Amino acid sequence: MSEWVLPGSYCGAAPAPGAALSAWNFDPVLLAGLVVLAVALRHSRAGSVAVMVLGVAFVSPLCAMSVALFSARVVHHVLLVAVAAPLLAAAWPAKRAGGSAALPFLLSTALLWGWHIPAAYDLALGDMAVYWIMQATLLGSATLFWRTVLSGGPAIEAVLWALAGLMQMGLLGAILTFSPAQLYASHAVAPLAWGITPLADQQLGGLIMWVPAMLPYLAVIALVARRGWRASDTAPERSAA
Repeated sequence: MSEWVLPGSYCGAAPAPGAALSAWNFDPVLLAGLVVLAVALRHSRAGSVAVMVLGVAFVSPLCAMSVALFSARVVHHVLLVAVAAPLLAAAWPAKRAGGSAALPFLLSTALLWGWHIPAAYDLALGDMAVYWIMQATLLGSATLFWRTVLSGGPAIEAVLWALAGLMQMGLLGAILTFSPAQLYASHAVAPLAWGITPLADQQLGGLIMWVPAMLPYLAVIALVARRGWRASDTAPERSAA
């Protein structure tokens, strides 16, 4: 195992750049869990896509690459909270329409920012149990947030909460991008094998979180706004009838 890889890293040793595309994770427990989830969500297109996204995050070479590169870990986290989570929320819609998204927003934001505190982040990459607590809390809290946003309440509120999610993600990304120092001991050496300094790797991760990560939020905002417009267009027809 490479010297920079912490012994508790779930995805194993960071692959060399030339071997990255062959570094798949075929953990039988993980694969069994994904199969169970796929069966449970087999009647939902959004749920099926969510399972595929989770497969990319945990089975594909991205899993191993995220041991070495902070920027790859950012992609991993974005897939969880901004792609898989809203898809799971669509597959498991809230039973009651409306409801305030304030608490889910605060919880998901606190967990996302909290896990990016260097001490917490490095602990998660060095301890298997803490790693899975990180993954479960990020995905779970984000799914709870998106379930509230997509619960069918007033469209303007859903749009504003999704916009708030976009803004907090972008702000965290901006902080990481403009940080003058490399923050994470877990990625203090490995990026050099990829021809990039640890600080540049962190800045790239911040940029990914700041700009491309906004696209899923914008997609949800567009979807919610479209639904709201359709509802407002059909309301006069129902009133006339």
